[in-house]
Amino acid sequence: MSFHEMVVTVRAVNRASHEFSRISADAVSMEARIRSIAATIAGLGAGGIAVAHLAHQFGILNDQQARVVSSAMSVVTVMGMFLRTSWGMAIAQKIYAIVTGVATGATWAFNAALAAKIVLLTLGVGAIVVAAAAMAALAMQTQAAAGAMREYNAVAAETVGYARGIGHAGEEETALLRRGVD
Repeated sequence: MSFHEMVVTVRAVNRASHEFSRISADAVSMEARIRSIAATIAGLGAGGIAVAHLAHQFGILNDQQARVVSSAMSVVTVMGMFLRTSWGMAIAQKIYAIVTGVATGATWAFNAALAAKIVLLTLGVGAIVVAAAAMAALAMQTQAAAGAMREYNAVAAETVGYARGIGHAGEEETALLRRGVD
């Protein structure tokens, strides 16, 4: 037998490729949304500049107010345009990753608090059940002890004083003397 006649079949299943392609599709979708939002922000900034210029022309804003509003809207326009660049996309994705991490941490904290609440409630119910069982056991023992004490008192009441086995020194002689017997 030679090694030429031996056949080895290897079948590999790459289950991670689907997840990587899904993550890639999510990233592309997020990039499109960021570009859309960035275009909207840039448009708002440009519109704000135009409104400030018109308000200045109609006398609604003085020179200083128009300059401040136009400068602020210019910053908004620049931010919108910056977000459309690759650097802006990278920063937006980093911020998104940080926010997602914070949200994940908050979710974990919420789940931990919920688990602690469930444990405490379960232990509380268990403690109530144990306390009720202990109280029932104590009540049964108390009833049994009270019954035994009643029985003892009934039997003790039927016997005479010296038959109980407890006698004081000279008790019989004193009783005889009281009767008048010497």
